[in-house]
Amino acid sequence: MAEKSNIILIGMPGAGKSTVGVVLAKKKGYRFLDSDLVIQEKYDALLYELIAEYGTEGFKKIEEEVNASIRTRRTVIATGGSVVYGAEAMKHFKEIGTIIYLKLSCETIGERLGDLNERGVALQKGQTLEELYRERIPLYEKYADVMIDCEKKSIREIVSELCQV
Repeated sequence: MAEKSNIILIGMPGAGKSTVGVVLAKKKGYRFLDSDLVIQEKYDALLYELIAEYGTEGFKKIEEEVNASIRTRRTVIATGGSVVYGAEAMKHFKEIGTIIYLKLSCETIGERLGDLNERGVALQKGQTLEELYRERIPLYEKYADVMIDCEKKSIREIVSELCQV
């Protein structure tokens, strides 16, 4: 079983999990793993293609199964924004690492994201970004061991804060 030496980044799409994760891993001498890329590699498809093929709920099941099977140590793991819907995956992450929520305002997320469907964001039909944001915030807060407010901070500032966790 993997020891609890990993750092797991959660948060909305566009919060900077992958960007911050790569820099943090380099700085700490850890490996970096992007769970969205693991999903894409396993299924040989882009996230939005998987959502189109399996539907939002089917995609969430795929995401949970892949995340719950990650076995690693001394790794920064950037997760997909919808990972928090998978209780099994989140329980697994709690066991193998420290879960850090990268928090940003809905407005900033919206500015960063652009086309949500192209990004592979797991939205219900007709759901707005604001509705998705309000739905997910309590889940991010529930699972987070640490919350980092990333609003108006540079990657360097965020990584520096994370290194002190």
